[in-house]
Amino acid sequence: MITHTMIVSFDRPLPDAELDQYLTDIETAMHDTGLAQSVATRRHVPIPGEEAIPALIATAIVQVAVADTETLAKAFAAPGLHEVIGRWQSRHSYKVAWANHEPLP
Repeated sequence: MITHTMIVSFDRPLPDAELDQYLTDIETAMHDTGLAQSVATRRHVPIPGEEAIPALIATAIVQVAVADTETLAKAFAAPGLHEVIGRWQSRHSYKVAWANHEPLP
């Protein structure tokens, strides 16, 4: 099994309802590929002073479990996922960092 962990960082703060919708849309699109064994999304929990750190600070985390790297590549090639990503990128610019890894204990 491979876990794909995405750190999503919107350039500007989103209203709570919009961030909730983004997380729902991404989770639904990943499930709709039929390739994800599990999908979890969460908001970043900020701590005081983190804005002073010169790093990508998350707005949210998306974690997807798939069978293997080939399956992950197929999931990210799904047209529905590209539509969701494109729609959100056109409305709210964001950056993504990610790591593909074996499940953490």
